[in-house]
Amino acid sequence: MDEKATIDTLDDAIAAAAFRRLVHHLQQRHDAQNIDLMGLAGFCRNCLADWIRDAGFEGDKAEARAVIHGMPFAEWKDTYQSEATPEQLARMEESLKKNAPGH
Repeated sequence: MDEKATIDTLDDAIAAAAFRRLVHHLQQRHDAQNIDLMGLAGFCRNCLADWIRDAGFEGDKAEARAVIHGMPFAEWKDTYQSEATPEQLARMEESLKKNAPGH
């Protein structure tokens, strides 16, 4: 490779494969709560659903969330989501402040 690869020059097929692997990983790791992902990294499964819609997915919000969660969001929430603690909510709020505008 002559040029230094960046995320923007990464081949779309490679990027898509990595994205699918991430989504499959999150579909298996129900212990990684959305609130914890938000608190640590400032994004969660629901953000990924929003991002695929931003990228051109033609389904609505519920359909996008089902793609990412591997099931309807309400089912995922009832089955896997626990109540957020005040500490988790505070971590999420602090983490979200670090997100770049427009992302």
